[in-house]
Amino acid sequence: MLETVEHETAAAPAWSVVWLHGLGADGHDFAPIVPELVRRDWPALRFVFPHAPVRAVTVNNGARMRAWYDIADFDLANRADEAGVAESVAQVGALIEREIARGIPASRILLAGFSQGGAIALAAGLRRAAPLAGLVALSSYLPAAHRAASFLVAGAIAQPVFMAHGTQDPVVPFRAGEQSAALLRGFGFAVDWHAYAMPHSVCADEIRDLGDWMSKRFAASAA
Repeated sequence: MLETVEHETAAAPAWSVVWLHGLGADGHDFAPIVPELVRRDWPALRFVFPHAPVRAVTVNNGARMRAWYDIADFDLANRADEAGVAESVAQVGALIEREIARGIPASRILLAGFSQGGAIALAAGLRRAAPLAGLVALSSYLPAAHRAASFLVAGAIAQPVFMAHGTQDPVVPFRAGEQSAALLRGFGFAVDWHAYAMPHSVCADEIRDLGDWMSKRFAASAA
C-alpha cells in the first residue's frame, strides 16, 4: 500500500478525495490546497495524498525520484511507460478499496491528479467498472491515447470529468490536454474543460472552478 498524507475537514468524513501529485513531488505537494478549495457548506471530506514510488526517470538522465511512471520520451504518444502506468493504476485502485473499506462508497470518492498524477487518474478512470463520483485531471493528458479504447470498461463513462490546463504549459502541451478531453468526450464521458493563461501550474481561478464542479458532485449525491 502506498504511503499517504491525509487531512480530514471534519469528523466522520462522508466523502474521500484521492489526489495524486506530479513528477518529482510527493503527497505533501497539494495538501496546502485544502483550505483554499474547501467550502463551508461541503460535507466532511477525507483528502488522501499518496506518495508515488521512487523510480528512475529516463528523460531526467535516470535520476531517481517519485514518479507514477517512467518517462522515456518527450513525445506524448510514447511518453508514459505503460507498465508503470498499469502498476500505479493498481496501487491507486488499492487506495480506493481502502477508502471503501473505511466506509466511503465508490460513489462518494473523487480521484484527482496534477500532471503525471492526472494521467493516472484518467487511466484509472477508464478501467473503473464501479464508477467513482468523478475524475479530475489538472495540466494533464490521457496516456497511451491510441490504445485507450481497449482499456475502457462498461460503466466508466458514468464518471464526470473535470479537466483544466494552462495555455502556456511548456511541460504538457495545451493541445495534449484538449485532445485528451475530446477523446474522452468521444467515449461518452461528460467532460468539463477549462483553460487558463498560465504555465504548468495551478491558479486561483482554477481552484474556484474546481470547487464549483465539486459542489455539483456533492449536490447531485444528496438529491
